[in-house]
Amino acid sequence: MPPIIFHNPDCGTSRNVLAVLEAAGYQPEVVEYLTVGWTRELLLTLLTASGLTPRQALRESKSPAKALGLLEADVSDEMIFAAMLETPVLVNRPFVVTDRGVKLCRPSEIVFDLIDRYPPGPFAREDGQLMIDAEGRRVTSGS
Repeated sequence: MPPIIFHNPDCGTSRNVLAVLEAAGYQPEVVEYLTVGWTRELLLTLLTASGLTPRQALRESKSPAKALGLLEADVSDEMIFAAMLETPVLVNRPFVVTDRGVKLCRPSEIVFDLIDRYPPGPFAREDGQLMIDAEGRRVTSGS
């Protein structure tokens, strides 16, 4: 099964994860979720498989979450989930699905937990931060 990435091309983290997958030799299925939206079943499956609640997957910055009152402590997961279905940008990104599982890949280095092979090193994020060194080993970072 090729990896599936729920991608936002305007997001640097999402672009970095897609670049890792492609540089590692995968041909991922790219789902631009802001364009196609979410179905109840798909979003519920991603959240359940990744072990996240809607609140944990809520995109708080650069989204209407605050304006919609979704950051308040008394807002239920059901309310957040319903808002995510209506407004796809409320879902943090990128979610990646592989044979190894499902994860919200923030930071982008989390994608390495989902793949069997890495890009040849050295490999860096678009901001220049090294992800894979010249010997092909993962580089740990604070972001």
